[in-house]
Amino acid sequence: MVDFKFWRRDKSNQDQTVQVELPKRNLSGIRSLFPGEMSQDSIQDLEDILLMADFGIQASEQIVSELKARANKFGAVSDAELRLVLKDLLVEYLQRDDSALNLTSGKLPYVFLVVGVNGTGKTTTIGKLARWLADGGWKVTLGAADTFRAAAVDQLATWAERADADIVRPDKEGQDPASVAYKTVERAIEQDADIAIIDTAGRLQNKKDLMDELGKIRRAVDKLAQVDEVLLVIDSTTGQNGVNQARAFSEVSDVTGMVLTKLDGTAKGGVLYAIQREFDIPVKLVGVGEGINDFAFFSAEDFARGLVAR
Repeated sequence: MVDFKFWRRDKSNQDQTVQVELPKRNLSGIRSLFPGEMSQDSIQDLEDILLMADFGIQASEQIVSELKARANKFGAVSDAELRLVLKDLLVEYLQRDDSALNLTSGKLPYVFLVVGVNGTGKTTTIGKLARWLADGGWKVTLGAADTFRAAAVDQLATWAERADADIVRPDKEGQDPASVAYKTVERAIEQDADIAIIDTAGRLQNKKDLMDELGKIRRAVDKLAQVDEVLLVIDSTTGQNGVNQARAFSEVSDVTGMVLTKLDGTAKGGVLYAIQREFDIPVKLVGVGEGINDFAFFSAEDFARGLVAR
């Protein structure tokens, strides 16, 4: 479990900020990569397992080589001993110091842009994050700037209701997304909200159009407040395709963090490591189920423990 402290508006004095934690959430439900018995003889088989889990060739070879060396050094021979050594090794590969959400400046409202292709769980991620923040006493405003899909607007409105959050909707289908983003931040300021979270379109057919659209949204928001996070949502079950999506969006927007969804439904958890390593962008949040509370901060310790569980 990871605990971070953030700054939001003091409910007893709206002109002041107060340091708070969000309600506790456990990172659980991670599918094990190694359900069978581990032994000195089976260590070499781990390389294929790691490759299948999208850790990549170089990382898989390094992990297996280091596991052999540490197992020999510490005399680890039993299943439990080898799993412990492997868990500690994976933590070293996955741990970063910049995985906390940027909610610490106290300059309110915070503004998050959420990007990603359609179908990754982007809108659901926004809804779950809004509910989590609301449970922690945060006042949340959502912006439906994915204006080209009426279903996306309706879905976000449903999540806004579940999260007790205000929502700014487009006046018509196909409305300029930047105008919706601007109105969202404007509404958040007017209502003394702690945070504005803005959904964006997920079209990758034309990178230039996407870059232009995200750039225009960014410029519109910058007129009123700074953008604190650009979160890219990746469906972890897509494996290498998730890496390709991360590459595409990192080329057209200043992504500050990743959200990995559906980690409970895949044995391809290595995509998380591959994305962090290749793009130097931290994974900040993970989705581990369909429930509204199946959402947590990324913890290398908890994630590695889940990967090596029996």
